[in-house]
Amino acid sequence: VQLQASGGGLVQAGGSLRLSCAASGRAFSSYNMAWFRQAPGKERERDPVAAITWSASTTNYADSVKGRFTISRDNAKNTGYLQMNSLKPEDTGVYYCAAKGRFSGSYYRPPYDYWGQGTLVTVSS
Repeated sequence: VQLQASGGGLVQAGGSLRLSCAASGRAFSSYNMAWFRQAPGKERERDPVAAITWSASTTNYADSVKGRFTISRDNAKNTGYLQMNSLKPEDTGVYYCAAKGRFSGSYYRPPYDYWGQGTLVTVSS
């Protein structure tokens, strides 16, 4: 499966952005999906900020984004989303969407097998 993330941009603290992850190739519904973050000057975080199962039945969030971010997906459109509200400057970074097979272990733990190119989110104070 090929992934392409989009929707990043510059936003003021307290604002919102919605990221999209368009999938192509094999059936998107065969994959669990997650969003990872890489802050400026740092390595990509090991664990996802948000993850969702292939059926969208279950989600998981990092403590730092709970209550502010919402992950979702539309398998009919082969697209996943990350709605980010109440953004903080520390949310700044490149956001990557990733996918792993639905039978490839825990949906919210690495490793993930397929990665998009990343989209930059900048939150100004």
